[in-house]
Amino acid sequence: MARLNILEYPDPVLRQVSSRVTRFDSDLAALIDDLFETLKVTGGLGLSAPQAGQSRRVLVVHVPDDAHGPQAYVNPELLTRAAPGLVEEGCLSVPGIIGNVVRATQLRVRAQDRDGQLFERDLSGMHAVCLQHEMDHLDGKLFIDRLSWFRRWRIKAATARSLRTEQMRERQRLRGT
Repeated sequence: MARLNILEYPDPVLRQVSSRVTRFDSDLAALIDDLFETLKVTGGLGLSAPQAGQSRRVLVVHVPDDAHGPQAYVNPELLTRAAPGLVEEGCLSVPGIIGNVVRATQLRVRAQDRDGQLFERDLSGMHAVCLQHEMDHLDGKLFIDRLSWFRRWRIKAATARSLRTEQMRERQRLRGT
C-alpha cells in the first residue's frame, strides 16, 4: 500500500466528472487499499479517487465507531435521502476551510464492492453525510460549492492571493534573489 498525494483546490482535476468503473481487477483493489492507507494517515473520514488524481467513481469511508467499519464504494448511487440537517464539513482537498452545509442524515445507497458485487445499504448520521461529501467529488463538486455565495467568493479571493504569492516567490527564487 502507498500513501497517495491529495490534490488541493483549485486543481482542475477536482472539477472533472469521474468515469464509471468497469474493470474490477488488481489495479482497482490497489487503488482502494491506497485510498484507505491515505485516509488512515491523514485522519480523514472519507476519500475519493479524484482527490488522488484519478477520475474514477471510487471512494472510501471510515467513520470511527461506525457499525459499518471501513467501507469502499465503487460506482455509488443514492437511492433515497431523508432527514436533512445542517452539518459542519471540512475537506482534505480544501485545507483550512470549514463550513456548514445541508446534507441528508439518512439515505440508502447502491454500489459495488472491490470485486464488482452489487450491494445496497441504509446509512445514517456521519457515515451518510461523509458518503454524500465524497460522492460530490465524483461529480466534480466540492463542499465549498454548497456554501453561501459570499463565503465562496472569500475562499476564491484568498486562494487567488495565495497563488499569486507562491508565483511571486517562485519567480524570485528563479532569479536568485
